[in-house]
Amino acid sequence: MEKPVEEKEVESPAIGIDLGTTYSCVAVWQHDRVEIITNDQGNRTTPSWVAFTPTQRLIGEAAKNQVAVNPTNTIFDAKRLIGRRFSDETVQNDIKLWPFKVISPPDSDKDKEPKIVVTYKDEEKQFAPEEISSMVLVKMKEIAEAYLGSTVKNAVVTVPAYFNDSQRQATKDAGVIAGLNVLRIINEPTAAAIAYGLDKKVNQSDTCKKHILVFDLGGGTFDVSLVCVEKGVFEVKAISGDTHLGGGDFDNNMVKYFVEEFKKKHNVDIIDNPRALGRLRAAAERAKRTLSSAHETTVDIDCLFEGFDFTSTITRARFEKLNMDLFKKCIDPVDQCLKDANMKIGDVHDVVLVGGSTRIPKIQQLLQDFFEGKELCRSINPDEAVAYGAAVHAAMLTGVSTNTDIVLIDVAPLSLGIKVSTGAMSVLVPRNTTIPTRKNNIFSTADDNQPGILVQVYEGERLIAKENNLLGKFELSDIPPAPAGVPQLDVWFEIDADGILTVSAEDMKTGNKNQITITNQSRLSKEDVDRLLKEAEEYRAEDQKYLRKVKAKNDLENYANSMWEISRDYANKIGVEDKMRMENAILKTIRWLDWNFQLAEASKFQEKLNELRAICEPIIHQASKPEVKPVRAPLRKQLGGWTSMFRFMNFFGFGTDEGA
Repeated sequence: MEKPVEEKEVESPAIGIDLGTTYSCVAVWQHDRVEIITNDQGNRTTPSWVAFTPTQRLIGEAAKNQVAVNPTNTIFDAKRLIGRRFSDETVQNDIKLWPFKVISPPDSDKDKEPKIVVTYKDEEKQFAPEEISSMVLVKMKEIAEAYLGSTVKNAVVTVPAYFNDSQRQATKDAGVIAGLNVLRIINEPTAAAIAYGLDKKVNQSDTCKKHILVFDLGGGTFDVSLVCVEKGVFEVKAISGDTHLGGGDFDNNMVKYFVEEFKKKHNVDIIDNPRALGRLRAAAERAKRTLSSAHETTVDIDCLFEGFDFTSTITRARFEKLNMDLFKKCIDPVDQCLKDANMKIGDVHDVVLVGGSTRIPKIQQLLQDFFEGKELCRSINPDEAVAYGAAVHAAMLTGVSTNTDIVLIDVAPLSLGIKVSTGAMSVLVPRNTTIPTRKNNIFSTADDNQPGILVQVYEGERLIAKENNLLGKFELSDIPPAPAGVPQLDVWFEIDADGILTVSAEDMKTGNKNQITITNQSRLSKEDVDRLLKEAEEYRAEDQKYLRKVKAKNDLENYANSMWEISRDYANKIGVEDKMRMENAILKTIRWLDWNFQLAEASKFQEKLNELRAICEPIIHQASKPEVKPVRAPLRKQLGGWTSMFRFMNFFGFGTDEGA
């Protein structure tokens, strides 16, 4: 059962973040419900894209919108690299299709650190996948802060259920670099199951036991989880999936098809042109989305390459044929998940669709056929369900009332074991084992008089230990001399509710003992994390400096434009010399803007604005004064004046009979 974070640790609302391969989503529990937070463009999901230009860094919508003109410095699919080795087959296959450059630094003694290379402000920069993901998390954090009106520090971040320890820790590192306190890393299907539970109003008063299968197919990862829901308890029975299968792969197949079609039509190969491929990929993604509701769509790109336009009509049938192997690949983990849980098709009460790629009609049909025509559950939004569940979990961890009692019981996603003398991995905790758990096995020495053993802890499904992921190791020494196979060494694996693994080994004869605690070992050292935190702050400071500069430039340009319009409105009231002086100052300012925008600082724009104001405002102030007209004196004063004149005339005898 989840333990709430102590109140003193909670300084701001905790948010739930679905850090997706192609799109991310953020949510918060507020006003007794979950709020999906819209971004600055009014969209409820944000592209997981980061772009670097000669002047600034862009994240989200802005990054994706400029990919056609800046493909080699626009990063996407970073989640497919996070926690992986550069030499992984999947990484090598992806590199061929990405317009940006991915390398393994020659000075790195660890083959598991791919770096993304970009040009930023005319300098070459190398970023770890964690850094790119942290930039996306920063964007989601800022979106939440703008909505809540307060600083956000605490978050629950989701990962695919099939992520291994390295990938989970790399995601957590990304959160740390983003300035977030990651309360928990939870599985995406588990978060979606929480969303399902709230949608169906599942709580502890419900006695009906239900088995739901969460089918989560997103942009780059695929998970299947079988969850038993009873009396508010969500118990994961089994998980399966593929951390490298999703909508991006369907896009890649369409891109390959279009590249071949372009080559046939124009005898030109564009496979090595990043800009053309970027435009083609964007068009392929739009076509894929359209084909989820239409039976045919047209891809039309002007001047795709060397002056040639590209137009192609693709049908839903053609799209399905291009990707049928991948579609069928999505069904195998469903079958495996049921087998691991010892359940039959008829035992599943609901099949919940999560992830944007589940909108593809053929995938829905294959899934429905597998479940013998069973109606699929479409009541929750596939794009938002994961963030929704993460927000609920974040509220639970911080002690905020969610008006529902939910208990999560998860499983170990991968097998855990140790390397034995033959090089094989001896499994102590099989995958899909419910956690918390405690397992042990008895081992012995391989050689006569062996003084100690090296306990190497691995995670994975390969029979050979070195092909799996090494989590940690320790040595048990001072074993009394004895023939091989005689010493009895008791090895224990213990996993608590937080997923923390403790491995211990004890010589049963002497009581000599040693152990290691594996708390999602980071592949970044403390120095690395501190350095990346500092760099992240520098990038944020640069972004803010650039935004201040843009705002100051806009203020100056808007003022110049408004003064130009006012000079026209008051043309008849401003003197010729003043009008010429004002217009010359405005034209001079606009010319300065055209030539100095990239070089000038925000303070310089403010200085120019003050100079222009000093010239324009006195002139406009004078011209805007109401026109002064002579005012006639009141009648009494006028009459009083005439009376005085009459008295004067009478005194000298004018205007009387005597004077005549």
